Amino acid sequence: MKKLALVVGLAATLFATAAQAMTVQEFLTTAARIPQNPTAMLRADTRRLIREFEGAVRTVRAEQVAAREAGRRPSTCMPERVSFSPSAILGRFNSIPASRRNISVTQAMREWMAERHPCPAS
Repeated sequence: MKKLALVVGLAATLFATAAQAMTVQEFLTTAARIPQNPTAMLRADTRRLIREFEGAVRTVRAEQVAAREAGRRPSTCMPERVSFSPSAILGRFNSIPASRRNISVTQAMREWMAERHPCPAS
């Protein structure tokens, strides 16, 4: 019985850790360990950062759509297609002051898109 409780507790801890949002600092620290060469795409860390960033973009876009559907002015007005280069992403995240890098990648994305693609005043 104790063994089962231990396994369930461990599984719950691992699931909670996986569900936590990555901070900008974690993103930058991970990115710094990835070599800047063609083999970077073969690394699991690279794919993890890509998934994190793409998830943040999807979240911000979904929030934008939900606000429009609810009749509210969205905080961002991202166009249908938005492209980001790795250097632009890292440049933007590195421009965040160290004292604020504990924000999630999604929150950093919200702020960036609100600045880059603001909605016109109604």
